[in-house]
Amino acid sequence: MKIHHAPNSRSVRALWLFNELDLPYELEIYPLGDKSMRTPEYLKVHPLGRVPALEDGDLTIFESGAIVQYVLDKYGDGTMVPAAKSPDYPTYLQWLHYAEGMIMPQVNIIVVETIFLPEERRNQTNVERATKLLTRMLTAVDVHLQDREFLAGGFSGADIMTGHACIVSGRLGADISDKPNVAAYIDRLEARPALQKAWATK
Repeated sequence: MKIHHAPNSRSVRALWLFNELDLPYELEIYPLGDKSMRTPEYLKVHPLGRVPALEDGDLTIFESGAIVQYVLDKYGDGTMVPAAKSPDYPTYLQWLHYAEGMIMPQVNIIVVETIFLPEERRNQTNVERATKLLTRMLTAVDVHLQDREFLAGGFSGADIMTGHACIVSGRLGADISDKPNVAAYIDRLEARPALQKAWATK
């Protein structure tokens, strides 16, 4: 299988997952915004010219959440996903999708307004609104993590998704000083060798 990856992007999730499962993979690495991601050849892999994308034989799949779900279903051998009849399973689904539905939209706004846009086009109002909403999204995670080590029973694909979003939020300066459960959760995740290896892949 081949993973198309750019450092410090959502594709870290795919590498983290493969590392946790000890699955072999081929790696194609791009700098963020690299022009080769806009070529007709790469647009056949990912029609938006982004990462991650996963090639598995004749199948190509993009969108990090879809990749996590696909790989765990096909290659996870029952690990990192609660059984469908387990009371943890609905919780797993909720937090598997929470990252992209609630946290990352705010992260995207902050990244665009503070990193990608030239200074004269930046809008501080957008940043303040997104930061306020991000705080609310992380508060929900903090409440849920009370007396829990991970989001849905044991370590799972939900932690790959929403855990990564929490880490990125912290790295972007989200205030987690009043969210001890999120802070401790981030520390637990960052200590995992599989994630450390994914972050170090340049």
